[in-house]
Amino acid sequence: MAKYGEGDKRWIVEERADGANVHNWHWAETDCLPWSKTFFTKSLSDLRILTGEGNLYIRTKNVDKVDGEAYVNIRKGKIIPGYEISLSLSWEGEAKDGEGKTLLTAEGNVEIPYIADENADEDPEVRVTVKEEGSIGKTLKEAMLAKGKPLVLEKVRDYVKAMARGGPVKDELEAKKLAPKSNSSSNSSSGVVSKEKVGVEKEAKKEAKKEGKKGFKTITMSEKFNCRAKDMFEILMDENRWKGFTQSNARISKEVGGQFSIFDGSVTGVNLELQEGKLIAQRWRFGSWPDGVDSTVRLVFDEPEPGVTIIKLTHSDVPEEDRYGNATVVENTERGWRDLIFNKIRAVFGFGI
Repeated sequence: MAKYGEGDKRWIVEERADGANVHNWHWAETDCLPWSKTFFTKSLSDLRILTGEGNLYIRTKNVDKVDGEAYVNIRKGKIIPGYEISLSLSWEGEAKDGEGKTLLTAEGNVEIPYIADENADEDPEVRVTVKEEGSIGKTLKEAMLAKGKPLVLEKVRDYVKAMARGGPVKDELEAKKLAPKSNSSSNSSSGVVSKEKVGVEKEAKKEAKKEGKKGFKTITMSEKFNCRAKDMFEILMDENRWKGFTQSNARISKEVGGQFSIFDGSVTGVNLELQEGKLIAQRWRFGSWPDGVDSTVRLVFDEPEPGVTIIKLTHSDVPEEDRYGNATVVENTERGWRDLIFNKIRAVFGFGI
């Protein structure tokens, strides 16, 4: 993932004199980290957790840190959020006896080490600590875990949804949609459509024809490995070898019609066709995809010479968005094949040319 503000300049649109980005056709990237800090500060500061239940009083105090990166890309009007952030906040609690006398006041912290768009469908890890570790301090900590953690996670989910809608760019996009269309051209007083607009619309139509099934994409890759085809087949179809090469848990059936689960259950599916050392065809889906949406994976093995294997991947019907509206599914899926599967296997066998 390129850092915010970096990348191939051919895909970055220079600022125009009129400030326009026609149809949001080009990449328009907005830094959302300041907005993210404001979002969490407003939603998590002074949050009342308990107000007397069990003679306990707990509230959050301040959001002390929001670190990492967060951005929203706009491409042809489509929102593509990206974020990898961590945050910490302070909390305080008070325990009283039946007569209202204070037994203990305590302070603690809440740490969320990783909130990322790639895990948008999962609740992140939440760590709760307390400075006073006595029996009453432990009671306050357990109450914060039981009552405070769900509220904190609710605010994190609100953030994920807000980023999927565009974060700070949302209002700007809605304003553009509501803005009245001009009948005159900025380049011609006679109302002739500008060449730039015509070119953009033609390219848009060409790309729409190439996309095929609306809302879905096809990923194709060709990868070379210094090993035998039967070895590659075995790595991908044997759960113990899969674990060894990818460093992730898996349950894999070697039978046609058998089910598989990889990456600790994040991906599940069914074997459609298997030819040892030649072909793997599977029905394949992420848990974060909309219900009822499955894709098809075909891995064709070719061994042009002993010890050299070429795998041709065709991953079709990949949805452009997950169930939460995040438009990074295709990008993340392609990156997963390359970085989490193929490159990890290649690192063991050596790089092909």
